[in-house]
Amino acid sequence: MQNPYQNAMAQLDKVAKMKNFGDEFISRLRQPDRDIRISIPIKMDNGTEKIFEGYRVQYNNALGPYKGGIRYHPDTEINEVKALAFWMALKCAVAGIPMGGGKGGITVDPKELSKDELERLSRGWVKKLSDILGPHKDVPAPDVNTTPEIMAWMADELAKQSGYTVKVTPAPHQISLKYSNPEDTEWLKNFGAGFTGKPIGNGGSEGRGPATGLGGFYVFYALRARVGLPEKCKVVIQGFGNVGGNAARIFSEHGHTVIAVSDSKSAIVKEDGLDLEQVEAHKKKIGALRDFPGAKNITNEELLEFSCDLLVPAAFENVITDRNAGKIKAKAIMELANGPITPEADEILFKKGIPVIPDILANSGGVTVSYFEWDQNLKGEHWSEQEVFNKLKPMMEDAAQKIFQKAQASKTYLRMGAFILALERIKEKSKN
Repeated sequence: MQNPYQNAMAQLDKVAKMKNFGDEFISRLRQPDRDIRISIPIKMDNGTEKIFEGYRVQYNNALGPYKGGIRYHPDTEINEVKALAFWMALKCAVAGIPMGGGKGGITVDPKELSKDELERLSRGWVKKLSDILGPHKDVPAPDVNTTPEIMAWMADELAKQSGYTVKVTPAPHQISLKYSNPEDTEWLKNFGAGFTGKPIGNGGSEGRGPATGLGGFYVFYALRARVGLPEKCKVVIQGFGNVGGNAARIFSEHGHTVIAVSDSKSAIVKEDGLDLEQVEAHKKKIGALRDFPGAKNITNEELLEFSCDLLVPAAFENVITDRNAGKIKAKAIMELANGPITPEADEILFKKGIPVIPDILANSGGVTVSYFEWDQNLKGEHWSEQEVFNKLKPMMEDAAQKIFQKAQASKTYLRMGAFILALERIKEKSKN
């Protein structure tokens, strides 16, 4: 597997050759501010102790507190976390929000843990890192295999590590009654705001679930004609979790035809369009997409190479490489996953005339609504879902237009336009 951090640095090198940002500034961006690895000893349900490896990378905070998700996955390792933290710094800059870039994780398969073990592990991560976390220091969020409930545990643990006693007043709408009280404004501002992606009853924001997919759709809508796509597109989506599943639904609701989707186990295609409600019901019933009635089973590799108007990688990094980029038949690609296309594949796609709407733009809706949650918590406010979406749409459209203009001005592709915009904003704040 390719090293995602090397890929991220190759992207940085490419933009540094294209525009003179200064050697000192680029050198600083080649290393994170902090690269932290921790051991987390956890007592398992059977009485034994097991040690897990955890991470937090704080990459750059020129624009504001570090911001970035925490992923639980058996393949999570430090180079992946460093790359994701770097991309998050750029993503926040592209979105125009006052936050920096960070990322975290634990090397673990959460499916192998009981709920009690998972809670102890999550709280253990916070115990080891509590001195560097907080609303004005570093604000984590959910990522792969982490949930709103885990964020509630973590926010509660941060409060405990700070010597704060949570006063619990049960309320019917709370998801995690034992962790916090939404009426407790001191908890919310000082500790709840230290984590985003929380349950609604624990200070979470309306609209966070579909935010990444919806933000991607707003970006697509702003750039569709400019990248040469028809008014109604045939769409292929790799990944059918929160991001991919929401994106599929949103594209379908706006009159586009989703012809193929995949999960980690299987992929299906139906050229006249999939009924997504039935697909979701089928996956819920059997635990996979395969054998959906009326659709053809294909591999994830075949899905990426399927002929379509828009291909949306919405799963993991490094799925389009120099080995398969030449076989891509999509008219355009929009990255809802982080780093799904390697630098070598970028060059191949550019030469083939296949525009790529890059991850640091396309999937920035999620971190933007996370920023909204943080802002609401600090102000003691709670916005409606419609208010959230009304704030999200113009920010995504503005970023898309600015990136397109940067790319045109430098006669380059959209990813480099996004990097130029992000680095200009980070460099400007770095002077202050």
